[in-house]
Amino acid sequence: MAVENVTKIDGERVQLQQGDIEPGTGTAGLETQVPGQATTVSAAASATGDIKPGNLIEPDVDEQLFKFQSDDTPLMQLALVAKTIKVNSPEVEHSMIDEPKAKVTTTADVSSGAAQATLPLSATDARIPQEFGTLLVKGVNGYDITGQTETQGKYLMLFVTGFDATTGYPIVRAVNGPKTNATDEYCTMPEIPAGTECIIMSNACHETQKNVAPDLITPKSEVVYLQKRIMNSVVSDYFADQKKHNPAFTQALIAEQAIANYKVRTNRSLWAGRKGKFQVRAPKTGGMEYIWFSEGILWQFKRAVKQTEAWDYDRFIALAKIYYTGEDVPKTGICLCGKNALESIQKIDWSKHQEVMVSQNTNALGWSITKIHTVFGDFEFKREPTLDRLGYSNSFAIIGENRLVRYVRSSEHSFNERIEGAEASRSGIINWDALVLKGNCHIWVDGGDDDTATIGTAGSTGAALFEFVTSEPDSPDENTVYYFLNPCTFSDGTTVNTGDMLVYSDETWKLYTGVAVQG
Repeated sequence: MAVENVTKIDGERVQLQQGDIEPGTGTAGLETQVPGQATTVSAAASATGDIKPGNLIEPDVDEQLFKFQSDDTPLMQLALVAKTIKVNSPEVEHSMIDEPKAKVTTTADVSSGAAQATLPLSATDARIPQEFGTLLVKGVNGYDITGQTETQGKYLMLFVTGFDATTGYPIVRAVNGPKTNATDEYCTMPEIPAGTECIIMSNACHETQKNVAPDLITPKSEVVYLQKRIMNSVVSDYFADQKKHNPAFTQALIAEQAIANYKVRTNRSLWAGRKGKFQVRAPKTGGMEYIWFSEGILWQFKRAVKQTEAWDYDRFIALAKIYYTGEDVPKTGICLCGKNALESIQKIDWSKHQEVMVSQNTNALGWSITKIHTVFGDFEFKREPTLDRLGYSNSFAIIGENRLVRYVRSSEHSFNERIEGAEASRSGIINWDALVLKGNCHIWVDGGDDDTATIGTAGSTGAALFEFVTSEPDSPDENTVYYFLNPCTFSDGTTVNTGDMLVYSDETWKLYTGVAVQG
């Protein structure tokens, strides 16, 4: 530390001496932070360069400055009300059950005229249809009960009778296909082009049947690390016994500010902590012990929306559609926003859309929020100061409140104890937990901060990156789902309607159906 360092006390410049504690600065540049130091008279004197034992004089203290407000750390508040699961280990297998596929797609043509045929599917899709199952063939017309008249727009349905021993393809029979004679009991197969989508329907069983092939559900698990966090406050007996100029400056206020610091920093870890573990030597036991680090939710999102333009009505409604009409539909949409993203949302012109209701409310968590009601569902907007601190002021996260899980090894508890060999008391909080996103409904909305479009989605199974466009992209990315805000016709003749979501795969545009596009 430089000897010439000075600080200002009661209007006078006082030189700090060698061995004094140099106060660190907080976010406002004020020299109020002395990390790692116990609250003692000596430490306070060293930090200020003037306060000496027996002469501890403090100016008035704004009590509101020290009072911790719960909505300053909204993600941590969500964690506290999330579904809590008590565990006995710092490493937990977090299991997700994926939404089953709704469609399979043919990979080759099916010829007409046969009583039954094998349905060519990809190796992955071929295992999905089961014997006695039914499939609705989109784009292929069925026939009336006589089998003589084609029913326009009323699709063909297939019945799965078994599997081909050589190819593994399902063997299907037409339910409402063409008939050679109106009195025939069985139909023949119409032609089914390659690339035809077949929607998976329920099974159909005969009179005395009791058994069908069971559904095999294999949860995909991921190991989650629980992080142990501790808040400590050490106050010497001598400091506690001093008569302060301001009666409000008490141990309670010191402890309250310590808790505020603890929760603000924990909130940042819940957002952006990185997963890991390694061993350190424990001073008390002298042995090696593990430290675990939890993964923040920024890296857990399965869906991201890239939106760097100014928000308008069309883009906002498109976002509501993506969030509330996916495979995993949440009950709520809590939007934790950076300051610039929140400002952009507030500037949307709703005057021509009276069906959208914007109101100021206090939600179930006690937050003052802006609530926007759409036909798809409601959004609750709340500023999240931590996102600004992390550098994501232009972005925000949409979180389903009922889709959060908090694994807890040791419930949050406090302690108060005397420090052996010292005239001082220690109080603190111990917490050992991890916050995990459940399902894939949650969306990270990328506003252009540090290429955040890849947050959470890179390499994730079931992940998707969405981007709003008004025309055919010049160089489409195979890992991006394009949401079309306007109808348009592509150069190859493909017609796209407003609200269509397409993904570019194998040099072909396909409708996005919610399945994984990367990972």
